[in-house]
Amino acid sequence: MRNLMAVLLWLGLAVSAGGTERLKDITAVQGLRDNQLVGYGLVLGLSGTGDSLRNAPFTEQSMRSMLQRMGVGVEAGTLRSRNVAAVVVTATLPPFVAQGSRIDVTVSSMGDASSLAGGMLAMTPLMAADGEAYVVAQGPVMVTGFSAAGQAEAVTQGVPTAGRIPNGGLVEKDNTADMNGTRTLALQLHNADFKTAVTVADVINAHARRAYGGPIAEAHDFRSVVIKRPERVSASRLLAELGELEVEVDGSARVVVDERTGTIVIGDRVRVKPVAVTQGSITVRVTETPQASQPNPLADGETVMLPETDVGVAQTGGHVAMLQGPTIDELVRGLNQMGLKPPGIIAILQAIKTAGALQGELVVQ
Repeated sequence: MRNLMAVLLWLGLAVSAGGTERLKDITAVQGLRDNQLVGYGLVLGLSGTGDSLRNAPFTEQSMRSMLQRMGVGVEAGTLRSRNVAAVVVTATLPPFVAQGSRIDVTVSSMGDASSLAGGMLAMTPLMAADGEAYVVAQGPVMVTGFSAAGQAEAVTQGVPTAGRIPNGGLVEKDNTADMNGTRTLALQLHNADFKTAVTVADVINAHARRAYGGPIAEAHDFRSVVIKRPERVSASRLLAELGELEVEVDGSARVVVDERTGTIVIGDRVRVKPVAVTQGSITVRVTETPQASQPNPLADGETVMLPETDVGVAQTGGHVAMLQGPTIDELVRGLNQMGLKPPGIIAILQAIKTAGALQGELVVQ
């Protein structure tokens, strides 16, 4: 735990000492986003590791439908193959992808198939939220995990029921647009902050006065900065020039804790007012040690078990410590000196926030 807190401290100081960041690293152009695609298909050619048609009836229905489209009539309940698996195919369509481009797709099993290794995805259309098919996926599935089983033991490494098809998706519908016809652009901050938005606008305007003769940016709110594109400059060139500008980023004072994994991340701007903290734990141990009671040899009796319970209470910790953390360095040092584990630190941080001594936002996941 001490090493972890030291690493977090080093990261916080490193970010603070970094100073500035490139504009392209802290913003994104509004409207230029990825689109998620999804489709349903069949993986063929499995070596007996596909779906059992009795437990996955949708696989049999899909096989019959595919064969009927190819002119092969199959009666219901006559298919017994375990070389086919029903899968969900997903992909991410980047912006400005033209027809004929290729993207990677991910294949995940829907039924009770044990492995997709060696399988071939049949032609599967991938649709967006508007119901239109933008990509058609097909190709051999690459699986990194494996599964082997015998009569008394089974070994599984990784996830053999999911895989990828590199360049397996063929774009059938253009996702391009003409940015140069847009006079107004908007940059969205990855981490919303009023001061950072104003700083971004000031840096852009300082560059625009030198390059274009006047200001072009205005902070719209704490998340977006609106830019008016000069007529003689294309949108691509303008964004390329602005993306290299250095901007001083102002972070927020925030503590993020994850109670499930015991992860604690403390920002370098977090401050703690002087506060006295005591932390201890009570352990109650109940032990059952039944004793056998036997009758005398000449007595006509029976052996019985008599219950015997031992209850012990132990309390550890309970010492009082002063936390004076005007900086993250002193805060981490004080928490380490108390010898606490992550659950104890999380409880203390929540109590300090309730007491009003934590100058920052506490996010509990």
